[in-house]
Amino acid sequence: MTEADKFYIVKRPAGNCEILPIAQLEAQNPTIIEQWGPYDSAEDAIARRTGLIRAGKCQPQ
Repeated sequence: MTEADKFYIVKRPAGNCEILPIAQLEAQNPTIIEQWGPYDSAEDAIARRTGLIRAGKCQPQ
């Protein structure tokens, strides 16, 4: 798996978290409050985002 195939979870100013591929992450950097990753697949990032919501670090969308 290459670096281009990695996914990150990013927290927005509104408190919700999104899953972005690394290419979109670099383009939207000013609006990111916090980030977690990289993760090898979108499915893994979804599972981690669920954990962040349960831990109170992110708001559900």
